[in-house]
Amino acid sequence: MAIRANQAHYDVVIVGGAVNGSATAYFLANNPDFTGSVLVIERDPSYAKSATALSSSSIRVQFSNPINIQISQYGADFIRNFGEIMQVDNEKPDLTFHENGYLFLADHKGFDVLQRLHDTQIQNGAKIDLLNVDQLIQKFPWINPDRLEGATYGRADEGWFDNYGMVNGFRRKARALGVEYIDNEVVDIRREGNKVIAVHLKNGDVVGCDTLVNCAGTRGTKVARMAGLDIPVEPRRRSLFVFACRTPLDDKVPLTIDPTGVFFRPEGQFYLGGTYPRIDPEVDPDDFDVLHDEFDEEVWPILAERVPAFEAIKVVNSWAGHYDYCVLDHNAIVGPHNEVKNFLFCNGFSGHGLQQAPAIGRGLSELIIYGNYRTLDLSPLSYQRIIENKPFLEDSVI
Repeated sequence: MAIRANQAHYDVVIVGGAVNGSATAYFLANNPDFTGSVLVIERDPSYAKSATALSSSSIRVQFSNPINIQISQYGADFIRNFGEIMQVDNEKPDLTFHENGYLFLADHKGFDVLQRLHDTQIQNGAKIDLLNVDQLIQKFPWINPDRLEGATYGRADEGWFDNYGMVNGFRRKARALGVEYIDNEVVDIRREGNKVIAVHLKNGDVVGCDTLVNCAGTRGTKVARMAGLDIPVEPRRRSLFVFACRTPLDDKVPLTIDPTGVFFRPEGQFYLGGTYPRIDPEVDPDDFDVLHDEFDEEVWPILAERVPAFEAIKVVNSWAGHYDYCVLDHNAIVGPHNEVKNFLFCNGFSGHGLQQAPAIGRGLSELIIYGNYRTLDLSPLSYQRIIENKPFLEDSVI
């Protein structure tokens, strides 16, 4: 049953209470310069089908754009200190950050790109090693180096962590700071000219607002259209497979990405893997069917070739999640619409939403409170690039 809000008007209404919605709520409520009210509306309080819950739960700094590197550097530091920051009633959530790094493998064609990216990463303070083939197999002897030219390996600020722990930590702390959460669904948005004034809920209630933040994930485009706006974001399926290996690899195996896009990482006593699919259409946001043929035809053959120990593996679990995929440039759209300025976008993360949530939530809170960014300048991710059709390209996309 949909839950009703406690009041008829809020300073800030956030549509979507998964990781980015809850991060934004937390940073607002935790800032002493903000004295307003915040309502978070979440259609599925279990988060079971959210991109947050169904992701590979990882973070990396190996990007090509300085702003994406800096976003993840802040995120990694935030994750390491998450328990202290999110403590409520002496309970400190532990995200069990496995800081094993990312290992990007490259063939002859891709190694030039890795070298260029490595220069940018080092210039921005990232701890990334550039490895030739001899150095690669010395450090990771379980890799078959055929057709490889080298790799880059993140020594810090990269790995994987507890996705549910992050969203629940943000949510619990935000509520402790006075943020209101309701289980309901926005079905329409009311505008007066170039201003959003209210949201209509599924149970018939109308809630007024001064600022609306669209954190609706794969339904972000639908929410934008309720306000007469549009963004180039669509749901794209990503199937993930957990598999057992008869001969486990050495300790501290990084999240490893083959030049084909196939990747894997440890998952407890097992391994988690998937790929950037060759055929990647828009899907229904309620379609969570796993493409099992993808493992047999695209994932396992590459795993078996690249890691000889993976010739004998068995899938023990699988699920499908969605990217809220920005078709313009694979980067998030963050900040106000150019005309409807109290409608803020937080959409199109293309698989990076979980790791970018701390910096994005902080940035959106700064826009709402101060009217500008006070820490990281996230303006390269603004809606203006959508209007101008000027992609903010990221060379390191998986």
